Amino acid sequence: MGIGSMSPIPMLSRDSSVCSQSVIQQYLIVMKIQGRSHMKLNHQMRLPLLLQPGSSALNSSKEHKQVYVKELDPVSGKFIERSYKLLNVLEFNSSRKRMSVIVRDEEGKLLLLSKGADSVMFERLAKNGREYEEETREHVHEYADAGLRTLILAYRELSEEEYKAFNEKFSEAKNSVSADREALIDDVTEEIEQDLILLGATAVEDKLQQGVPECIDKLAQAGIKIWVLTGDKMETAINIGYACSLLRQGMKQITITLDAPEIIALEKMGEKNAIAKASKQSVLRQITEGKNQVATSSTEAFALIIDGKSLAYALDDDVKKLFLELAIGCASVICCRSSPKQKALVTRLVKEGTKKTTLAIGDGANDVGMLQEADIGIGISGVEGMQAVMSSDIAIAQFRFLERLLLVHGHWCYRRISSMICYFFYKNVTFGFTVFLYEAHASFSGQPAYNDWFLSLYNVFFTSLPVIAMGVFDQDVSARFCLKFPLLYQEGVQNVLFRWRRIIGWMLNGVCSAVIIFFFCIQALNLQGFNKDGKIAEYQILGATMYTCVVWVVNCQMALAISYFTLIQHIFIWGGIALWYLFLLAYGAMPQSISTTAYKVFVESLAPTPSFYIVTIFVVISALVPYFVYKAIQMRFFPMYHGIIQWIRYEGWSDDPEYCNMVRQRSIRPTTVGYTARSLARTNPLDGIQNHR
Repeated sequence: MGIGSMSPIPMLSRDSSVCSQSVIQQYLIVMKIQGRSHMKLNHQMRLPLLLQPGSSALNSSKEHKQVYVKELDPVSGKFIERSYKLLNVLEFNSSRKRMSVIVRDEEGKLLLLSKGADSVMFERLAKNGREYEEETREHVHEYADAGLRTLILAYRELSEEEYKAFNEKFSEAKNSVSADREALIDDVTEEIEQDLILLGATAVEDKLQQGVPECIDKLAQAGIKIWVLTGDKMETAINIGYACSLLRQGMKQITITLDAPEIIALEKMGEKNAIAKASKQSVLRQITEGKNQVATSSTEAFALIIDGKSLAYALDDDVKKLFLELAIGCASVICCRSSPKQKALVTRLVKEGTKKTTLAIGDGANDVGMLQEADIGIGISGVEGMQAVMSSDIAIAQFRFLERLLLVHGHWCYRRISSMICYFFYKNVTFGFTVFLYEAHASFSGQPAYNDWFLSLYNVFFTSLPVIAMGVFDQDVSARFCLKFPLLYQEGVQNVLFRWRRIIGWMLNGVCSAVIIFFFCIQALNLQGFNKDGKIAEYQILGATMYTCVVWVVNCQMALAISYFTLIQHIFIWGGIALWYLFLLAYGAMPQSISTTAYKVFVESLAPTPSFYIVTIFVVISALVPYFVYKAIQMRFFPMYHGIIQWIRYEGWSDDPEYCNMVRQRSIRPTTVGYTARSLARTNPLDGIQNHR
């Protein structure tokens, strides 16, 4: 339900309340607001409006649009149908922050009807149109304090000559094909959107979706820095901040505005250069003072709140670095009355200034620039339309789904991809290093260790499917525990699973496995009778034995690294090993001209010989022992976040609320936002939380 405050309009000949209703009806029709609504007038009179666009309103844009209204006449009590002709639409954009239409009523009068943010509408009022300005400002502040979204309504009557001159310039600007077409249109509309008469203000309730505070609390515990970029008034944004626990009692608020008396006085005088100079100096001074406050206190939580006018100066090249440093030092940042362009610029500033991964989430067309500027854009589909969804990387239905998207699937995908890449390094280093060691052992004679088809099919059939399955299905921690312990997301924030130390560690593990495989096979098969006929193991037998050990080791290593087994992973891991034996059997049965060094090597040499199986088992166990010992020591003495949660699940402590709270508090700091941090701040345990880390 929308509510509004309106002032009587003495311009028209009818009764003032009826005139107010008529003008607002025209405005609502042009803005395509359909259905039943009530407008609350200053004189406490309710007038029902039945808005019904006629069929001709759907005509081609090349024609004038006609809008029909059924209006309840308060005198006769009957419905009267009126028509209005829509002549021009002055579209909204990020710099204008307003939208206007020009209509002609049945009496032939030309009216310019405008709506927009209070920051741009009040300065465009005529001297005789400010009669109810103070009263309207009070209403706007009341609505904003109640968490409502507000708009200012104003109008002016145009003469035929004035409209004719405007329409010529407007048509010329719209038909322009130059690069500055938008600037030309803005200049023309700026001229006519002056000397407006204030009608009043409207306010619309914009409730938070279900689960928003809980989602923000979990994201904050996960170590994600949350900024709010909104077009709402400052009071509305602050109320929303408290509702979703981005703000809390006791948090020091650094507010940057241009509401100083000297700035307001300059605005009324209309001296643009003086206003710009004084405004920039004021913003710079407030940013510097705020930065000093943050620097002098490292234990208190600060919230930065800045309005759109101030943000325009804070984003200047010589100021934005200071602004970013101040914002980074605050627990939460709320940018109010932000235009779509400012949202995109703030996103770019954070992305380029911090070198961090940025994620933007929005549901409307005014969020498109922000979504496209961020590294990851998430659009919410809903009543605001599909523009955000069409411009985003990922689409969700509600904001609360972001919790599961990031904390569950984000953690799983980060771990899967990092583990998959590290394992690719491992298995290829293991395989390649055995080839290198054999070449060194053979004095680089050029004699290959493996058959050509062994080399070709290693990454195609025998070891590739298990790692793909791990990258798709592996789960180190269940979804329930990911949501219960958001600190798991810190592994991705801190990049503990994909840093160079971990990658090099897996490569060293591959080198270690290759050394064990090669030297154990060489020593076990060196210069001794290999079968019952007393023949020694030639290079064909040695190569097939080493290859068998490599396939076994890298697949069993995969089995040790996986935390969540599925039927598919079992099939791929053990099926890859079985496929090697089947291939060796089938390939060896082919004519010697095709199978070359693998000709009947399995049937005649390997399969009948017990030492082949003994060497395989011994080498596989020996190659896996170093990794097993390392993981056991790490889990016991230096566990990572997911290791802690796995240990909790294994020991059955997941239902112990005291222990779980202690683990969760590892991600809570005095500067953390969310209702969990707010409740902890009341009991003041945050001073001791650092001792748990």
